[in-house]
Amino acid sequence: MIDISENKIELQNIHERINSIGKSLGNIDILEKKLQELENETVEQGFWNDRAKANSVLNELKKIRYKVNNYKSLCSEIENLEEINEFLSSESDDILEVELLKNTRKLEKSLREFEITILLSGKYDSNNAIITLHPGAGGTEAQDWVEMLYRMYCRWASSKGFTVKELDYLEGEEAGIKSVTALISGDNAYGYLKGEMGVHRLVRISPFDSGGRRHTSFASLEVLPEISDDIELDINPDDIKMDVYRASGAGGQHINKTSSAVRLTHIPTGIVVACQTERSQVQNRETAMKMLKSKLLDLKEKEHKDTIDELKGIQMDIAWGSQIRSYIFCPYTLVKDHRTNYEVGNVESVMDGDLDGFMEAYLKSIID
Repeated sequence: MIDISENKIELQNIHERINSIGKSLGNIDILEKKLQELENETVEQGFWNDRAKANSVLNELKKIRYKVNNYKSLCSEIENLEEINEFLSSESDDILEVELLKNTRKLEKSLREFEITILLSGKYDSNNAIITLHPGAGGTEAQDWVEMLYRMYCRWASSKGFTVKELDYLEGEEAGIKSVTALISGDNAYGYLKGEMGVHRLVRISPFDSGGRRHTSFASLEVLPEISDDIELDINPDDIKMDVYRASGAGGQHINKTSSAVRLTHIPTGIVVACQTERSQVQNRETAMKMLKSKLLDLKEKEHKDTIDELKGIQMDIAWGSQIRSYIFCPYTLVKDHRTNYEVGNVESVMDGDLDGFMEAYLKSIID
């Protein structure tokens, strides 16, 4: 038997959070009017003549429809549950009480997911994400840490229903990974992952140390949004140096027979990108250009420059030691984010991809 009075308090808290979302969304009537205008625009003759504009309209339509429909659904559900809770305050019904508790928990989960989506309102938050992992000093130990982190993010992506596609992969000499770049595709992938960018610190008893001593390792994670083709970026072809080589990653025998892997260097900034997982040199070059475009656009916005020609590559240096998060396996177990102070004692759960708490805490911190 559940405590109806306690559930009433929980429903009141949920109602307050829904009202808070309503305030952040603004006037719902205005949003619905905007939604209708966009829907009318999609059925106009010649809508698809400008494909870039059409895609922009459809993306905006999708975002507004999601917000309006989910907000109205939450409002309807909370009113329904509060009415049932009020009824059960005076009438006893064990079956209905159990159903009420289940639906209250279900509503809280839906609300939490919607709250996170509302926080993902950045310019590129809805885009796919390109992640790159590099080890710090320490050889095999640091390279093994990169492999552990890569597995963690792959597991997180899988739990979200996202897909992971390796773009470039360089194995460690003895174990682990020297570097890996991957495309994580899914709704709001960049929005979720952008807060993961930075240096990650590991403390553990090293499996590579015969003396069983404790080691500290570092790895750097870079996160960039995948830039769509409709975003124009003026890159001088003469500023790009292209090298081709035989691929060494996954992909079967085919990619190792020819020099299909591509490495692009943007000479003015020193930015280097590589792709080796596609089957042809042309495909690898196209993918590498998308990666380069993402890096240059990110750098351009960080430096507040008007053109690519004004960028300086010195800004791309990695500052080791400024870790955003520590993963401690010994002498105790703890994962702590040093920006938000959010922490979890279950290290294994985090390494298996349970990162939502860290991501949510970061998103709330940058809004607050």
